[in-house]
Amino acid sequence: MNLLDFLTKLLAVTLAMGTSLTYATLGEVYTEKTGVLNLGMEGIMLMGALSGFATTYTTGNLYLAIVMAMLVGGFFSLIHAFLCITMRANQVVSGLSITMLGTGLANFLGQRLGPASNGFNLAGMNLPAKFNNIAIPGLSKIPVLGALFDVSVLTYTLYILLPLAWVLMYKTKYGMVVRAVGENPRTAAAMGISVSKTRYIYTTIGGMLAGLGGACLSLSFTPSWNEGMTGGKGWIVIALVIFATWNPGKVVIGTLIFGGITSLQFSLQAAGFKMVIPTQFLAFSPYLITLIVLAGMTIINQKKKGSFASPSALGTPFAIDDK
Repeated sequence: MNLLDFLTKLLAVTLAMGTSLTYATLGEVYTEKTGVLNLGMEGIMLMGALSGFATTYTTGNLYLAIVMAMLVGGFFSLIHAFLCITMRANQVVSGLSITMLGTGLANFLGQRLGPASNGFNLAGMNLPAKFNNIAIPGLSKIPVLGALFDVSVLTYTLYILLPLAWVLMYKTKYGMVVRAVGENPRTAAAMGISVSKTRYIYTTIGGMLAGLGGACLSLSFTPSWNEGMTGGKGWIVIALVIFATWNPGKVVIGTLIFGGITSLQFSLQAAGFKMVIPTQFLAFSPYLITLIVLAGMTIINQKKKGSFASPSALGTPFAIDDK
């Protein structure tokens, strides 16, 4: 394999892996921009992966599976929204509870959903359908960069969604409302903005995108179901939000870096580098680099406030009644 082929395959795997992270990170950016911290992303992504796989397994309809994954993700985030917004519970505790609930429920149901009446373990089952790559003639033949034009419809959708998400956040009144609620909810309420309604809407949307991110794993990247198949990606999403400085336009940078490092360790193992570099080091290196980058971003945040700073009201309940 020559260098160009290696880089092309590396980019292809990076895009496939980064797709699920990008959807979930984008959802978390909008959630946190309204002042709600959702640490339940790992559980929500896992439930999205299970519901998407189970729906496809039983119906063979991939698009229905996507809808179900988003609905399940939205439902779990709605629970989080009710606890944090209406009940004003601690957002960290609520998010951790959602992660434990989603993880436990996904593993429990994954062992008992299936064709047999007495329950059938879905682990290792093959799907009757999956999202295959769609190559654009001509463009997909470009060396290395051609991998951008030979991806699944889920990745192509991101090419449109990411710019729209940035425009919505910074160029429309809806984005202004989101930012106002996250920065100063009291002032927003005084201007007639419903803080609770805004937070409910975008927390739910964030969960729906996280559910979709989980479905990307079980319907496209690795079309199967395995317990804990998210592998901690829900926690990486939280770090990537900070890396992106809560800017939808920068989300793809962080997800591609993490996806690229992760896919690189697989490529290096396949190429025999595990004989030189310990397999264990290659396995944890993406998370190590993520921690290093996160630490660097924290230092930058402390020295330079403003666009790098988190929303002022992040994690703070809105303590007065709003319309």
